[in-house]
Amino acid sequence: QVQLVESGGGLVQPGGSLRLSCSASGFTFDVYVIGWFRQAPGKEREGVSCISGFGGITYYGDSVKGRFTISRDNAKNTAYLQMASVKPEDTAVYYCAAVPSSRVRTVQTACAPNGADYWGKGTLVTVSS
Repeated sequence: QVQLVESGGGLVQPGGSLRLSCSASGFTFDVYVIGWFRQAPGKEREGVSCISGFGGITYYGDSVKGRFTISRDNAKNTAYLQMASVKPEDTAVYYCAAVPSSRVRTVQTACAPNGADYWGKGTLVTVSS
């Protein structure tokens, strides 16, 4: 059974840091691009960041570039999103998702909001003082 389980969300003050984790099971982790997506209330889901199967290629959305860092540990079947200098507009439910590497030409393509095969249930991040 395929599972993606996010953890690490919570309340953080503006300017603070948070690390999200995505634990995967039930599929061959390293042949998938892993992406982090988010959806704020009343807004469409957006691709935040994606990472290639072996971690050598990453993509970041403009709104998080320079503040967030994506990584993965294939030995642990886990991906991470390190969030720094967070802003109130980063408040959203954050989801991780998996896209077969064979189906996308670039990591950026994998970060399209509706292209993933597998999705987690999400973890809420609230940035507020």
